[in-house]
Amino acid sequence: MSRSTLKTSAINAEIRKAQAAAAMPSAPAGKKGAAKDKPAAPALKGAGEVRIIGGLWKRTRLAVAQRPGLRPTPDRVRETLFNWLGQDLSGWRCLDAFAGTGALGLEAASRGASSVQLVESDAGLVAQLHTLQQRLQASAVRVQRGDGVAALKQAASGSLDLVLLDPPFDSDFFTPALQAASQALTAQGFVYLEAPRVWADDELAAWGLAVHRYLKAGAVHAHLLRRVAPS
Repeated sequence: MSRSTLKTSAINAEIRKAQAAAAMPSAPAGKKGAAKDKPAAPALKGAGEVRIIGGLWKRTRLAVAQRPGLRPTPDRVRETLFNWLGQDLSGWRCLDAFAGTGALGLEAASRGASSVQLVESDAGLVAQLHTLQQRLQASAVRVQRGDGVAALKQAASGSLDLVLLDPPFDSDFFTPALQAASQALTAQGFVYLEAPRVWADDELAAWGLAVHRYLKAGAVHAHLLRRVAPS
């Protein structure tokens, strides 16, 4: 058995385990049920502040606007993602379609990405992103107020090395965002998908994508996706 087959088998095993856990009935209300809800807390940790994990701005702490439901990507998940991608993103072209605090896109810029487009619909968050951009003197970062899916659709085919997708968990943006991201991605590019559930290869196949790496941290299902080579 080849190394690639072993790696794919391990990822699929993790996904099947997460799917089985998601299918289990919820605990009844009460103290016991409340205790089981605690793993969701890491997804909320750090609201109001972003800490850059690595690169040029490593350890820099940046204040961000507070918003109901704002869910910055946990430090542990962000660190794992950029370990998967490698520490040096020099020359990469990136689009963070649901930027929020800007944690993901700014991390990419800190690690050398040549262009990072931060797209956010909330006016207050957009203003805060402009402030962060100016404070960091992040010339590679462009902040845009607008719809993340529309921005992906406007991107030229094969123009992006990394697409960052972290839509609101209660939204219906996941399917159109994945479809648009797959069209904008280079042949060797990556899509990072953060979701409230696991996405398996059979769902992603319609867009020519497959799970390359996967991590579950509390309520967060973190997927690193790549294009599937045509058969």
